Amino acid sequence: MIKKIKSEISASIKNKRINVFLLFLLFSFVILIFSKLSKDYTNTIAFKIDKVNVPKEQVILNDSATLDITLKTHGFKWLNYYFKKPKVTIDFSKDVTKKDSRYIYNKSKAYLNNTQFDKQVEILSISPDTLIFRYDVNMVKKVPVKLKGNIKFSAGYNTNNPILLEPDSITVIGPHVLVSKIEYLETKEIVLNDIRTNLNEKVPIQLPDNSLDLKFSNTSVNLKATVEKFTEGTLKIPVKIINIPKGVKLKYFPKEVNVSYYVSLNNFSTIKVNDFNVVCDYAKITSNQSVLVPELVSYPSIVKNAKINQHQIEFIITK
Repeated sequence: MIKKIKSEISASIKNKRINVFLLFLLFSFVILIFSKLSKDYTNTIAFKIDKVNVPKEQVILNDSATLDITLKTHGFKWLNYYFKKPKVTIDFSKDVTKKDSRYIYNKSKAYLNNTQFDKQVEILSISPDTLIFRYDVNMVKKVPVKLKGNIKFSAGYNTNNPILLEPDSITVIGPHVLVSKIEYLETKEIVLNDIRTNLNEKVPIQLPDNSLDLKFSNTSVNLKATVEKFTEGTLKIPVKIINIPKGVKLKYFPKEVNVSYYVSLNNFSTIKVNDFNVVCDYAKITSNQSVLVPELVSYPSIVKNAKINQHQIEFIITK
């Protein structure tokens, strides 16, 4: 028992010594880091350009310009640059000169030091020493959005009304030379199969390759449709003969043809014979032709796939 107690005391003392050693090691490491970061270092870093006060009626075309700036500063400042992407702000109301269709920026090291860097930072060089920004006059244009996709409904299901895109058009703002060429935009391709419930899908718009130079009121649209259960209906529709010459009388058979169609269950009872119009145009027959071709010239907008099941009407001229 005594030996066990001695062993535990010895282990405890050893653990305390290890903990003290680790604490001193960590303390030494922290001192070393602070010592390193307090020293001055020279390095070159790419600064992005933050453009402010650009005239609203204009757009900058080369929007990805950067300045490579060689700095001398302490390690703490460098640490901040590495963790947060540095920027140089260019105020287009005072920092640039305008020439032709360009803005020119060529501020000195001293100007940058005094306006955008604190006293702990020394600018050694700037590359390039001049930035040229091309610009164009903004154009505002409203263009339609078209659906690019393949939507298939389950058997017995469909939609009464056309599939909607909301919004069905968007506003494009950008250089006249780019916007004037855009007649419409398409959605990214969407494929939907076996649809039997209402549609409400967010679909991205396929933006043009030069979209970085453009602004869009929307970058996606909502695809919407009310999906209903459909059934097949068939009605006997009277056949009318048109353009019969004066003095010509004829008999024809059959007097009625079957017209089949698909319609939603909710609208099935509303479909009437008078909603359809089937005609045969006598003026379209050729010599030696003994049959007329029936045409479905009108039918309700709420039905789909309406078709005549009889393709010939026999006739004879009686006078």
